[in-house]
Amino acid sequence: MTPANPSALRDAFGGFMTGVTVVTTREPDGAPLGFTANSFSSVSLDPPMLLVCVGRSLSSHDIFATCTHFAVSVLAEGQEGVSNVFASFKGDRFAQIAHGADANGIPLIDGAVAQFSCRRAQSIPAGDHTILLGQVTGFTHRDGLGLGYARGQYFSLGLERAAMVVDSTRRIVAAALVEQDGHILLEETPGGMRPPQFEFEAPGNLRAAMEARLAGSVRLGSAYSIFDDRPTNTHYTCFLAQATQDCTLEGRLVPIGDITGLTFETPAIAALCKRFALEHSTRDFTLYVGDEASGDRHEIR
Repeated sequence: MTPANPSALRDAFGGFMTGVTVVTTREPDGAPLGFTANSFSSVSLDPPMLLVCVGRSLSSHDIFATCTHFAVSVLAEGQEGVSNVFASFKGDRFAQIAHGADANGIPLIDGAVAQFSCRRAQSIPAGDHTILLGQVTGFTHRDGLGLGYARGQYFSLGLERAAMVVDSTRRIVAAALVEQDGHILLEETPGGMRPPQFEFEAPGNLRAAMEARLAGSVRLGSAYSIFDDRPTNTHYTCFLAQATQDCTLEGRLVPIGDITGLTFETPAIAALCKRFALEHSTRDFTLYVGDEASGDRHEIR
């Protein structure tokens, strides 16, 4: 082991898939405070305890570190927008998000799959964070999956799994939009360009199957597009991905800004790639679920 490079260490930590929470409390004058955190863990059942880590760079760090009570809301699939508000919005966050309050008056996020009310038991300095240890004084939970986070991206396993239910008569194709330094890797075919893709005999776990086929050439991210391309009788799943230093995939690296001027293998792939170019400019990616003509979009990042 060598001394940690902060950027590389962040990437290594990011390989651990977590849930996403919003941690809340109130200032001494009663104003609500909240921030997004994925460094959350259960600690003990007897007594009931949990922990969350608060960055020392957070403007409200000292208030959380000394509060008497706080709450943790575990976000549900589809609550990416809530996470983004509490991660980066500079205005009144609680005016943007539906919420209630627990018995101590601490805000709780509506729609969360679990909500924990806590009495602060201890604040433990830990490097550039403080570990906020809380004794659970009350909680609620409901059926449903939590919002996932890994390698800097949200993911929704329930949505992906539901969308990957495949008609057995269709070809099963999985592809990857492989990004590298502002470029995208594309294959050239007689019919036009396309992302690197592989055909599978059965849907199974396409994510795991793709990771095996890609053999370390990329870091696979969220599913980006899942649709039935009826003209080609294909069930198509495309993932976001980042090239690694060991990438051996063949193809042409195209500046993302040049995508709109290219010819693609099928109209569906053209729509997919052009949507990626548009969304890449704002990093506001959506998961498309439908067919080659119409479908729904779900925020993923």
